[in-house]
Amino acid sequence: MTILLDRSTPVLVQGITGKIGSFHTKEMLEYGTHIVGGVTPGKGGMTEQGVPVFDTMKEAVTKTGATASVVFVPPPFAADSIMEAADAGVKLCVAITDGIPAQDMIRVKRYMRRYRAENRMRLVGPNCAGVISPGKALLGIMPGNIYLQGHVGIVGRSGTLGYEAAAQMKDLGIGVSTSVGIGGDPINGSSFKDILELFEADPETHAVVMIGEIGGPQEAEAAEYIRDHMTKPVIAYVAGLSAPKGRKMGHAGAIISAFGEGASEKVELLREVGVAIAPTPAEIGSTVATRLKKAA
Repeated sequence: MTILLDRSTPVLVQGITGKIGSFHTKEMLEYGTHIVGGVTPGKGGMTEQGVPVFDTMKEAVTKTGATASVVFVPPPFAADSIMEAADAGVKLCVAITDGIPAQDMIRVKRYMRRYRAENRMRLVGPNCAGVISPGKALLGIMPGNIYLQGHVGIVGRSGTLGYEAAAQMKDLGIGVSTSVGIGGDPINGSSFKDILELFEADPETHAVVMIGEIGGPQEAEAAEYIRDHMTKPVIAYVAGLSAPKGRKMGHAGAIISAFGEGASEKVELLREVGVAIAPTPAEIGSTVATRLKKAA
C-alpha cells in the first residue's frame, strides 16, 4: 500500500500543452508515472509527450479511467481547473500552480464541500512541489533522483526543504515511503494533520518528517493530532526562527500575525508532544537518524 498514488494510478495532466506542463509530463513519464492523457481546452485530438490530449476533464476521465490529476494551469484559470477535476470524479488532484489568488482558493474550498466526504476529491497544494512515492510514481516537480525508497514519510510546506531532507536522508541510507508537499499558500487543500492521518494509517511508513514554517495554525493543529493519535515517531524542522512579527518569508502563508504562529512557539508546541526537533536545516537528516536509532 502507498498513500495517495502508486505505479498503477492513472493520471491526467491539466495544462499539458504549455511549456511547463509538457516538460514535467516528460519527467513524470520517465520516472514511471502512469500518465494516461492530458487536458487543454481547444487542443483535444492532439498528442503531447506521446499521450492523448482532451478538451475537458469529464471527457478525459470517461475515456481513460483516470483517478488523479496534476495541475500546471496558469493562475487566473487554475481554480476552475481544480473544480473541473472535482466534477469529473477525480479522487486526487495535485495543484502545482503558484500565484492562485486567495479568493479563488476560498471559492474552491467552498465548492468542494458540495460533495459528500466519501466522494470528495483530495486536493494537495496549490503552490507545492507535489507528491512522490520513490521508485513508484511522481506527481509534481520533485527531482526524483534525490529520493531513496524506504519507510520515512515527509510532509512539508516548503518544497526546497523537502528536497533537502530527502537528500540528507539518502546520504545516510534512510529511504522515503512518500513525500508530500502541501504548499506554502495560506489556503491549501490538505493540511499537515490531513497527511499525518494518512501516514499513521500507512503500513509502509514507519516514521514521519514534518517541515513547517512561520505563519498560520497548521503546525499547532498537527501537534494536537500527534499528541492524541500518532503512534509513529515524528521529526520536525520549523523554518523562520529569526523572522520578526509581520515579516513575510518566502511563502504567502509565512507571515506571523498572531501568537502561536512564530517558529519558536511552534517548536515548543511540537517538542511538548514528543516530536524530535532538528535545530537547523543541515541537521534534519542526522536528527532523523538519531530518532530512528532510538525507536529501534
